[in-house]
Amino acid sequence: MSKKAGANPTKEFFVRMITRDISLEDCILDLIDNSVDSAWQSEGSRPMGLEEEVDLSEYGIYIELSSTRFSIRDNCGGMTLDNAVDHAFSFGRKALDNHDDYSIGVYGIGMKRAVFKIGNDIDIRSTYVNKENENESFSVPIAVDEWVKSDEPPWDFDIDTTNSLDCNGVEIEIESLSDGAEVAFSSPAFIEELRRIIGRDYSLHLSRGLNVYVNQKKTIGWPIELRESDDFKPMRFSRDYKTKQGTVAVEIIGGMAAEPPENNDPSERDDGDKRFGWYVVCNGRIVLAADKTIVAGWGGEEWPQWHRQYSGFIGIVLFTAANAAALPLTTTKRSVDSSSEIYRRVHPDMRTVTKNWISYTNARKQSLDEAKAKEAKTKAVQIQLVPMQESVVLPELIPKQLEKSANVHYSVPIGQMKKLATELGNINMAYRDVGIKAFDYIYSDYVGDE
Repeated sequence: MSKKAGANPTKEFFVRMITRDISLEDCILDLIDNSVDSAWQSEGSRPMGLEEEVDLSEYGIYIELSSTRFSIRDNCGGMTLDNAVDHAFSFGRKALDNHDDYSIGVYGIGMKRAVFKIGNDIDIRSTYVNKENENESFSVPIAVDEWVKSDEPPWDFDIDTTNSLDCNGVEIEIESLSDGAEVAFSSPAFIEELRRIIGRDYSLHLSRGLNVYVNQKKTIGWPIELRESDDFKPMRFSRDYKTKQGTVAVEIIGGMAAEPPENNDPSERDDGDKRFGWYVVCNGRIVLAADKTIVAGWGGEEWPQWHRQYSGFIGIVLFTAANAAALPLTTTKRSVDSSSEIYRRVHPDMRTVTKNWISYTNARKQSLDEAKAKEAKTKAVQIQLVPMQESVVLPELIPKQLEKSANVHYSVPIGQMKKLATELGNINMAYRDVGIKAFDYIYSDYVGDE
């Protein structure tokens, strides 16, 4: 007699699995994504690269975190009842479902995964304008502990009528926080890091006026600029690529964002780890920032690994597609699927820009004074204003015949180093510079001027 093994998942298993490998920061970004998508739709536009002049200043996203409660609300237009019934509260998309054009979401699971990760008692409310041009509101209360008790299908959530919100938008309130959320949301360090991530990953939206507040403090977007002069010209070009999931518009920009360091010694004041490297943008959201890993091409296929010599370089690649499934996104939307078709097709162009910068910094070491003089004449240009140009322009430097150098490496107690730096006039002086000044002093005393 034939038997069958039951393969139906339990709710508890399903909730545990979809929340297991996503961080609390990623959960909050997932919820912000929904608000950002709504703002663009309400504005009747879509995130199509850098040139489009769209004002998002009337839209706001307000996040409140504490050890007992999390909330996020917006005035970005709201979620419709049809969307809630057919898509927002289902687990995954049906094959025949229409996707939301130019959204950042594709898996139809982001909101549920986020709220389940954060806590147990959830209330989601929405006010929107219906087809009759009237305001309509609903709420979806979810008590996760109660919901997981029964595994019998259908796995439905109740949708109730409710009073209207103060403005058209969505409000999510979560109490009975998870242990991880309770600890994180009471930490000032977590909240400050969250502001930094939002300011970086949504900088292109924030530059168009979008307002995001975390615990009543406005988030400031990262300015992304490149430097330009007669000798330095950033590259910028765009192409359309056909993929199985639809057309993807790709724009690549790259060049010098700051002068490279004079030496490769570590510096406590150097912010290169946070600013420089490759940025990948998908439908307006920065999903990979200041990347210096093999994902962006460093350290693979006989390519050098990133080191401090290359600081000063920024490259940005923007992918825009009506169907988010065509974008090279991971499920957390915080990295790139480097095996995706579209990313593999664009990767050689990214490496060309990187190769040019590597060559320049190598030549720069032999012509430092000439390079610094040319770099000093550059001015910062917002990436939105960089003109189209197929390849980056960097100066051809004339190498000087240099005397062979002797490298000196030794260790001294850090307290003595700081005292000597203070006596030389700057307690924050780089250790290398302290060593050079000490050598110059002894050389002058024992050998004299030459």
